[in-house]
Amino acid sequence: MNEQPGGATRIACAQGFWGDWLEAPARQVTGGPIDYLMMDYLAEVTMSILQKQRSRDRSLGYATDFVVAMERLLPEIVNRSIRVTANAGGVNPRSCAEAVIAAARKLGLRGKVKVGVVTGDDIMTRLDDLIARGHPFANLDTGEPLSGVRDAVQSANAYLGAWPVVEALGRGANIIVTGRVTDTGLTLGPMIHEFGWKEHDWDRLAAGTVAGHIIECGAQCSGGNCLKDWRSIRGLEDPGYPIVEAASDGSFVVTKHPNTGGRVSVATVTEQLVYEMGDPRAYITPDCIADFTTIRLEQRGVDRVVVRDIRGRPATDSLKVSIAYAAGYKAVGTLVYAWPEAMDKAARADAILRARLQRLGLKFEEVLTEFVGANATHGRLAGKPNPDIAEVQLRVGVRAQERAPVERFSREIAPLVLNGPPSVTGFAGGRPKVEEIVAYWPALIAKSEIRPVVEILEA
Repeated sequence: MNEQPGGATRIACAQGFWGDWLEAPARQVTGGPIDYLMMDYLAEVTMSILQKQRSRDRSLGYATDFVVAMERLLPEIVNRSIRVTANAGGVNPRSCAEAVIAAARKLGLRGKVKVGVVTGDDIMTRLDDLIARGHPFANLDTGEPLSGVRDAVQSANAYLGAWPVVEALGRGANIIVTGRVTDTGLTLGPMIHEFGWKEHDWDRLAAGTVAGHIIECGAQCSGGNCLKDWRSIRGLEDPGYPIVEAASDGSFVVTKHPNTGGRVSVATVTEQLVYEMGDPRAYITPDCIADFTTIRLEQRGVDRVVVRDIRGRPATDSLKVSIAYAAGYKAVGTLVYAWPEAMDKAARADAILRARLQRLGLKFEEVLTEFVGANATHGRLAGKPNPDIAEVQLRVGVRAQERAPVERFSREIAPLVLNGPPSVTGFAGGRPKVEEIVAYWPALIAKSEIRPVVEILEA
C-alpha cells in the first residue's frame, strides 16, 4: 500500500468502458503516486457481446484490452505496489485471469503477481431451475415474466457488489478480475479494505459508492464530455483521468495527475453525478442506498473538488440481474444528399424507398428514418429544417423478427444512388450489414440465491 499523507488512499480510474482510451492506464500508473488502478469495462450490452464471443471460442468472453494493458504495465504495477480492480472478466473471468498470469510469467514476474478471480454472477445455466422455483425475473420496466423470451436469452448476470473484491484484496491479490461487479464496487472495495469499514457503515459505504460513481466513466468527470464552458477546457489530447483521494471518514477529493489536460471542478463532477442517477434520494447498489441529495461539493484549489457529508441507508435484499436476449434482426443504411434542396431530396428518397419496400410485401416491426444534420438529434424539437441546408444524411433503419426482409432491405438502398433524387454522395461501405438485435431485460433476484466465489491464482 502506498498510503498518502493524511491517511488518504488514491484510487485512479483508467477505463470508463470497453473501448476507452488505451493510453489512460499507462498515464495513470506513471503520472504520479496511486495505490489502486480501477478499470471499468462492462455495460449491459457488453455482456451479451462477450457471451457471443465465448459461444464461438470457450477461451474468450472477456475484455482483451485489459490483458494488453496488463502486459504493458505489470512491471510498473509490481514495482510501485499498485493494486488493480477490473470487471474485465465479463462472462469468463477465469480465462481473463489466466491470460494475466501468463503475461506475468512471460515478463519474469513469477511469485510477484496474485490474481483474484470473482465469479458467481453468471446465472445463465441456473435460469430454468430458478424460474421453476418461483423466480419470474419480471421485467422491471414492463412487469412481463422472462418466460415469454426465455428461449432467446443469451446471457444472465447478477450485479455483485464490493464485498467479493474486499475478500480478494484481503487474501493478498494485487490484480482482481471480476465478472459483473458494479462499476461503483470496484472503487468501494479498496476503500472498505483500506479503512476496515463494516457491512452496516451505511454512510461510509454510501460515500465510497458515490466516489465510485463519480470516477466510473473515466474522463467524463475530469473535463471530457463536459457541457459547461466546454470551449475553455484545454488539453483534451492528453486528458487527465480522475483520481479519488479517499479518507477513512468517507470524505474524499476528486483530482487528477498534474500537467494533464481536462479539468476537475464542481461543474464537471456534478455533471457526472447526475449521469444515470434516477431518484437522487435512492441510488441503489448491492452494497447500500446512497442519498445524492446529501452530497456536498467544494472547490479546494485547482483540479481538486472535496466531496463530503454523504448519507446512506441499508441495502435492499435483492440484486439486479442483467439479461440479454435475441430480438430479431436490424440493418441501417445511409445516403448523403448535397445542396441545393438537400432536405427535399432526402425526404423524397425516403418516400421512394418505403414505397418500394411496401411493393415487395416486406414486413417490418419498425422502419425508422432520421435526417442527420436536420433533426436526428432533436427530432420534432428541431422544427422545420432549413431549406438551404448544405447537406443531409438520410439514415434509414429497419428491424424484423426474421432475417430475410432485413436482408432484402439492405439491397434496396444502393439503387437510389442512380434511380432516386440527384446529388447523392457519401455512399460507402457496401450494403448495410444485417445484425442480430440484442435486447436488454432488467430484473431482480433475491440476494440469498447468489453466492459469489473468490479464487486466487498465482504467477
